[in-house]
Amino acid sequence: MGSARGDLVDAVCRELEAAGDPDRAKGQQAYMKSAMPFRGITSPHLKATLRPLLTDPAYLLGERDEWEATIRGLWDGAQFREERYAALAISGHRLYRGWAQDRSAMPLYLYLIETGAWWDFVDEIAARRVGPVLRAHPETEAARMRSWATADSMWVRRAAILSQLSSKDETDRQLLLDCITPNLADREFFVRKAIGWSLRQYAHSGTSAADWVRRSVGQLDTRLSPLSRREALKNLG
Repeated sequence: MGSARGDLVDAVCRELEAAGDPDRAKGQQAYMKSAMPFRGITSPHLKATLRPLLTDPAYLLGERDEWEATIRGLWDGAQFREERYAALAISGHRLYRGWAQDRSAMPLYLYLIETGAWWDFVDEIAARRVGPVLRAHPETEAARMRSWATADSMWVRRAAILSQLSSKDETDRQLLLDCITPNLADREFFVRKAIGWSLRQYAHSGTSAADWVRRSVGQLDTRLSPLSRREALKNLG
């Protein structure tokens, strides 16, 4: 593993501190039920703050190992939640898409899921980091998702269920069911919500998808929790 770019990490932390709003930060922390404090930066302001930094040639990450080490360094050293959001922004930046969508990034994403262990991190990673790798490499990553779907960590299981959230008509229906089925008896709200959400999101892909979701919900019947069922069928009539 290469070394993190300390100058980029320092610049990110410095700019986020300058952009912060302490009054807003308290409300964000309460809403997110986060032990880690916030700087109090809205999502649009965060993106605007990070954009010039991440495209500045002076901070360009030239090697794949340097990219991962910088993400991990910013993530592990974070004192405020926005610093972890910034690490995720680096992980998904267009300049590093080749590294981000390679199978070799999956251990990094698993680490971020396990250590982040909350929905704001996990859902972004599942849909926008894991999902593209899965679509690019279904021959290996479908098996990985089936493995994640039975992991000890609730958040890893949620990530597997949500991994096709952005796949639309590229969704592998059997894989979706294979990630949902081992979790049907799970009583965790975040798992049950993910099951319903993943089905509903796929249903929006078209008439065939919506019909498949209705049939699947009917076949799963009482094995599907009321919460998952409501979420899956929401707006489907």
